[in-house]
This record gives sequence, structure tokens and C-alpha cells, in this order.
Amino acid sequence: MLKNFLLTSWAYGIFQFFRRLGPFGLLILGLLDSSFLILPFGNDLLLVALLTSIRPGPIWILYVVMSALGSVLGTLIDDMLTRKTGEKGLRKFVSPKQIRKLKSKIEKHAGRVVFVTTLLPPPFPFTAVIMTAAALQYSRRKMLLLVLGGRLIRFTLVALLALYFGKKLLVYARHSNAFEYLMYAMLAIAVVGAGWTIMKLIKKS
Repeated sequence: MLKNFLLTSWAYGIFQFFRRLGPFGLLILGLLDSSFLILPFGNDLLLVALLTSIRPGPIWILYVVMSALGSVLGTLIDDMLTRKTGEKGLRKFVSPKQIRKLKSKIEKHAGRVVFVTTLLPPPFPFTAVIMTAAALQYSRRKMLLLVLGGRLIRFTLVALLALYFGKKLLVYARHSNAFEYLMYAMLAIAVVGAGWTIMKLIKKS
């Protein structure tokens, strides 16, 4: 059904690549989205698309877990990039103004900030929060557990909505160009964001 309204879009090819991978596509996209790739709602949309194409049953739990684990792995990469370099290395990825705002919040309520961040959708700066917390030496173990718990809650809610309303949303999207335009915008953001991150890594080295 998804193919019907993205057939003429090059965005469909990229989206379908991850979709063919099934649960592993969610794992990989979650890892990329939580580290190098900036793709707003990427995992959410993929999760909805996958769950609306499978038979009803507890298998949806596997999809939720894989989505959450992908975010945890991406978080670990962010942590490794900034924990050793501290605030100096953090400036390679996060603007000084954003660092100041996040630093004051994280120093007071690190666990709460990290957990809430995992629940909130874009444009809330998930990666910036994780990197700042790591640079400030917040416990890696606690951070990964918080991300796992928060993402499990978020993706469970998305999954339940998809199971009940997903097919109706896809039927609506089939008769409009809104989803295609959304995919164009998301991919453009992803390209720019990934390019920016790569440039930062090159300068850092």
C-alpha cells in the first residue's frame, strides 16, 4: 500500500531499503538517527509502515525492541565521541549557546533531562543532550538504560497507534502528496545533517 502513493518518488527507494530489512532496518535506522544521521520521525514512520504490513500478534514487540536498541547503539556512539574529549570536543558538534543551555539543566537534573529527551519528538535536540551529558561525565550505564527505557515507551506508543490507526493513515496518504513531500523534506534534512556531522569529524581529526 505504501508503494502505491510513493511509486513515482525516489524517496520510496530509500525508505523501502530499510523496510525490506524488517526489524533489522529499524535497528540500523535507529542507530543512524541517534548518531550521524538527522532524520526526523524516520524510525517512527518506518515502524508504522512495517506494523501495518504484518499479521496481528505479539511480533510487534520485536519491532519495538529493535527500534529502541538502535537508539541505544546510536547513543553509545555519541557517548564515545564526546566523553573523552569533554566540553572541548563537544563544541565540534554542538553550538556554544546550546551547550550553555543544556549544561545548566544537565548539571542539575541529568537523569530527568536524558529520559524526557528520549520521549520527545524533533526538533528537541536528542543528540545534543546525549553528547552534552557524556561530555559532563554523566554515567554511561545510567544514560544507556534511560535511553532504552524511554525509547521503549515511545516506540510502544507509536506501535499501538500504528496497529489501530496505521492502515487508515496509509489509505489517506495514498490520495495525497503530503507524505511524498514529507519524505523529500526528511531526506534533505538527513543529507545536510549527515554532511555537517562528517565535516565536523574531519575537522576534529
